Amino acid sequence: TGGGDDRILAGEYALGVLDADQARAFEARMAAEPELRILYAAWAEAFAAMTDPIADVPPPPAAWSGIEARLFAPARAPARRVRRLGWLAGAAAAALAALILLTDLFTSPPPVQGPPTLAGRIVSEGGALTLAAEYDAAAGVLRLTRQGGASAPQGRAQELWLIADADSAPISLGLLGGEQQIVVPVAESLRGALEGATLAVSDEPEGGSPTGAPTGPVLAAGQITAL
Repeated sequence: TGGGDDRILAGEYALGVLDADQARAFEARMAAEPELRILYAAWAEAFAAMTDPIADVPPPPAAWSGIEARLFAPARAPARRVRRLGWLAGAAAAALAALILLTDLFTSPPPVQGPPTLAGRIVSEGGALTLAAEYDAAAGVLRLTRQGGASAPQGRAQELWLIADADSAPISLGLLGGEQQIVVPVAESLRGALEGATLAVSDEPEGGSPTGAPTGPVLAAGQITAL
């Protein structure tokens, strides 16, 4: 598929509208294609941006009495009033349909971010590299915050790994960028393994590990647990 199609596919996956087979196929591609992970991360960031606090707006004092009057009006309303209410209902339906058609679903996705359900810290020996980690179950993403340490030097990369337990092989969750706030999508098949798992960051060649397993030294590690 083309770049545009992949962007739409990433948005559909983030919204949860793909069927099970499509979701599994997307997750398999996302594990192998860094560009697809970046598209998914962009959607996750868009979701996060929709969660800014929204101030409550109290309804006008007459709103409730007006609603009651319309709901419990006598059954035999004058014909002119019935026609007027029908016209208002039709206008409201038309306005709603126009709003749906004009809203770009893929540039203004609905808010889905919830409170973190798992959290931890990924820390190097001596604390030079420190990242706070929170798992957002609603969005299916890890949110990392650099609290200390820099990104990888030129020609190298920092790769994030999930180690479910002592008997499990590390699974790559993708490369870490240099920004302070990092969003890492987690494949649906891995989400159940997060609680109590170890998150580790290794030093790798540019583009990530060529073997599917860590090849460089482990820069930092830490456990992620339930709040």
